[in-house]
Amino acid sequence: MTPEQLVERGRRVVRLEREALAAVEERLDDAFARAVMMIAEASGRVIVAGVGKSGLIGRKIAATLTSTGTPAHFLHPVESTHGDLGIVGSGDVAILLSKSGESDELLALLEQLQGLGVRTVAITGDRSSALARLADVSLDAWVREEACPHDLAPTTSTTAALAIGDALAVALLEHKGFRREDFARLHPGGALGRRLVTLVDVVMLTDPLPVLPPGTRLGQAIVVLAEQRGIVIVADGDRRVHGVLTAGDLTRLMEHERDVLVEPVERIMTRSPRTARTGELASAVAYRMETHGIMAMPVLDAHDRLAGVVHLHDLLRARVA
Repeated sequence: MTPEQLVERGRRVVRLEREALAAVEERLDDAFARAVMMIAEASGRVIVAGVGKSGLIGRKIAATLTSTGTPAHFLHPVESTHGDLGIVGSGDVAILLSKSGESDELLALLEQLQGLGVRTVAITGDRSSALARLADVSLDAWVREEACPHDLAPTTSTTAALAIGDALAVALLEHKGFRREDFARLHPGGALGRRLVTLVDVVMLTDPLPVLPPGTRLGQAIVVLAEQRGIVIVADGDRRVHGVLTAGDLTRLMEHERDVLVEPVERIMTRSPRTARTGELASAVAYRMETHGIMAMPVLDAHDRLAGVVHLHDLLRARVA
């Protein structure tokens, strides 16, 4: 096959899966809401089960649920008959995945779960199947065809099942009011943890601050701009910010006028500058600075007084952006 033909084969797979997901979205109905409420109101945890490729998707769904505040555990249907069923409690809810809905192993597990009083949600490609009929709630993951040219290898169907699992996890997250802080508590390590737990207070500079009082001449501001990384914060004795002056502001003025150094800083300062707040996530501050092309930003406390200054380079160095 030529490179062009290979690219077209790849595009076909993506196209088929995109179309399948659009169809799944259209068919999502009240059963989805019932499944979300059933899981949210359960006193136990979520048991996720599937065989083969559905089992692999089930493991990912269980991991996503757990990381977003809904404790879940993957249970292999075969292993459940050899002691693993002991992890199941009557207050649990089970999510069972099967394209055909006729998997012998999964139907046997369904019977065992119902005997323990566990309520069940089926994600299946056949809503007339035994699994769909016997589960308390059935979610429709039917797809017209697999992306495999022989319509055999689970591809489109597993994508559809995974999308429904993600939809359940996110809907539960929002229903429970799961916050960024809760997510950070469950993801303390690595780059993601740094982004979610690092506050701007940790990165900002507090001493010395590039502060000058109102009425200061631009000639004096040049020294502070050079020494304090290109920013001057104009604030009064009560640390109330009146404006911000940058090296760029001064450069643009000097390109058009001479003898500007005797002018007061109020002449060119930004009077309503963008600011950060103490206690704010450093990643959120970095995002605003990058979006608006700001290299440094005053940080205010809860009383609107100047607490520090944060530089984009410092945020990048702290690896929160």
